[in-house]
Amino acid sequence: MKANKRTLLTLPQKCKSILASNWIGHLNTVKADAKGSKEDIYTSKVKYILKKGRPYIWVPEKELHNVNTVIDERGSFAVASPFPGPLANLLKSMKMLPARIALTGDVVCLKEDKAKLATESLNNIIQSEQSAISESSFTVSGVLRSSNLISTSRSESLKELLNEDEKYTIYRFNLSSCTFVDGYGGTHEVDLEHIEASKVDPLATYSAMLIDGINQSDARRRALTLFCFVYLNANARDAYMFSIDHKGFDVLGKVPSQATKDGLGEYHWKEFRFIFKEEAHDIETFCSHLVEMEEEAVKKVSSSSGLQ
Repeated sequence: MKANKRTLLTLPQKCKSILASNWIGHLNTVKADAKGSKEDIYTSKVKYILKKGRPYIWVPEKELHNVNTVIDERGSFAVASPFPGPLANLLKSMKMLPARIALTGDVVCLKEDKAKLATESLNNIIQSEQSAISESSFTVSGVLRSSNLISTSRSESLKELLNEDEKYTIYRFNLSSCTFVDGYGGTHEVDLEHIEASKVDPLATYSAMLIDGINQSDARRRALTLFCFVYLNANARDAYMFSIDHKGFDVLGKVPSQATKDGLGEYHWKEFRFIFKEEAHDIETFCSHLVEMEEEAVKKVSSSSGLQ
């Protein structure tokens, strides 16, 4: 299960998958008045969908972005990997941030016909995700059962955009640059052509639900500690699912540090990568692989301890 370049997503794949895995980002536009653009930046949290590789953003009518973009279409858009539930507090304690991307480009207001098509795409996305979850197998529902779907389900969150009581202006964000920012603040410029040529990871849109479902389950978190021990020979005291993709998943494990002078060990959080024997191109396969690994890990531990 040792990771190598072929078992990791490329930076362009990561960027595109981050965009697909989230539905909330921070939009920044240049403040404007009757005399034109100012140097000040206006920022707010907005919801969006990914369509043909571009973010389509819903901005409430009351937001200043609607005034700013009339004068100056330049803007930037920041989106982070999902970090639901207990994972947020863990990352904060580690002084670590989720991987994220920073985009620059033009914020272009859609005309009525294009806005209607974007709304139809939004509705299709919501219905498709809800159908996939409602028709999922017992294995999938078993993983998702612990997840807080109110905060981790993209379809649940995006439904409010179809509420006729709230008025929105829809924008297309035309990218001119993309920067990948890792969890420790390291930045990497990514070629837009490479991003355009990359495919979205098939698990991206469900990653928040899956990660939270696993991390909110004590039994599944215990299984993650077994994974660290059985597959990577690491003695983890605790563990959380950190990220997932079709090739495998990353876990944050609490493992012993070097012993102190008084002989008592300390612990620190370390990232571990687990690779699937076969790639998981849908949520059903991912959950099946996870359950198979759990069963295999338990058998190996039981066998080595003489309980079997």
